[in-house]
Amino acid sequence: MAEPATKTTPTEDRLATLTMPQNGWADAARKAALARVRDMGLPNRRDEYWKFTRPDTLVQADAPQAALFHNEEGPLFGEMDRLKIVFVDGVFDADKSDDLTLAGVRIDRLADSADVHWAADLYGTLEGNGHYVPRPLAALNTAYATDGVLIHVTGKAEKPINFIYLHENETSDAILHHVVKLDAGAELTLLETGPAAARFNKCMEVDVADTAAFHHVRAQGRDHERRAVTHIFTRLESESVFKSFTLTVNGRLTRNECVIDITGDDAVAHVAGACVGDGDFHHDDTVFVTHDALRCESRQVFKKVLRNGAVGVFQGKILVKEGAQKTDGYQISQSLLLDDDSQFLAKPELEIYADDVACSHGSTSGAIDDEALFYLRSRGVPADIATDLLTLAFLAEAVEEIEDEALRDALVERLQGWLERHRG
Repeated sequence: MAEPATKTTPTEDRLATLTMPQNGWADAARKAALARVRDMGLPNRRDEYWKFTRPDTLVQADAPQAALFHNEEGPLFGEMDRLKIVFVDGVFDADKSDDLTLAGVRIDRLADSADVHWAADLYGTLEGNGHYVPRPLAALNTAYATDGVLIHVTGKAEKPINFIYLHENETSDAILHHVVKLDAGAELTLLETGPAAARFNKCMEVDVADTAAFHHVRAQGRDHERRAVTHIFTRLESESVFKSFTLTVNGRLTRNECVIDITGDDAVAHVAGACVGDGDFHHDDTVFVTHDALRCESRQVFKKVLRNGAVGVFQGKILVKEGAQKTDGYQISQSLLLDDDSQFLAKPELEIYADDVACSHGSTSGAIDDEALFYLRSRGVPADIATDLLTLAFLAEAVEEIEDEALRDALVERLQGWLERHRG
């Protein structure tokens, strides 16, 4: 008599498709992360922090197919002096990359096996500590990441580092994990560009020591059918600075998670994002900022422009622990809905256990200002151009979070090009 078929869970089905790399120094962290995945299970719609976003295509065994997209635009930040590190469908490409040598910076690949490495104390640590709510896709990444970059910054980097993610295979399924460590007083600007893969799971752990500064600017776009889940886990020490901005203009499904632990006094953490979505577009920003020190500042600024049935999600939380006095926490999430079919779903949260703080949050949705539109049209500006101008004005608060004017201008130019192509 035949044995009855054993029903497996979605988590087991996904794990069956993966093979854990052997890194020596990272093996213990990978096994601990796998235990976290098995304990939590991969996300589903019943999970509180996934109720606005369907995780099905992010957790299914095989990556959904994503068509390649081609246009005539040159590479973003192409005119800027930067160190380029290129991944093609999640695999490091040495021929397309620059020499990995930069004064004040040590750069290694995760895929290079070794018995001892400085990243052993960090790999999987910030991710493992960041589960204030379950983040099983981040733990899955730590366990199974096949490649990534390990960056140790000992001084002020003379130029930015640019991760460039190329997508060339319609069924690619990439898992990358980066670790960035900044010593006291160090400074780095990190750029990320490109669609990466048909399905992309990326995790980055950033440890910012006393008085160090980390600037991060990311552009997610091009291939519209791609799906991605990304995670940033950050720990900030005294008087340190972390600033991250993301622009998203395409993508069938994008979920960006950012978990920030402020552990040193007088630290500053800003995380911001701007997205424009058209049609079959679902974009989710999920942020968790913990204040556990004195006189610290955090800002969350997110703006979404949606039309033709696009969906935007924002879930942001500020947690102020007991004793974290003089905290200044600011959170704003807003959407501009250009038709009646689009949706913006928001869940802002404050949880405060200190009494001398200034914390605020707000969330709004609205349409184009009819009076402003009439004013522009009455002065001869065509309706579609007037709409684009008002859209850029709406996004300005988020874009201005980028300190570097050249980076800001490059992203605004790319955004203007997208709006022109999508007029009407």
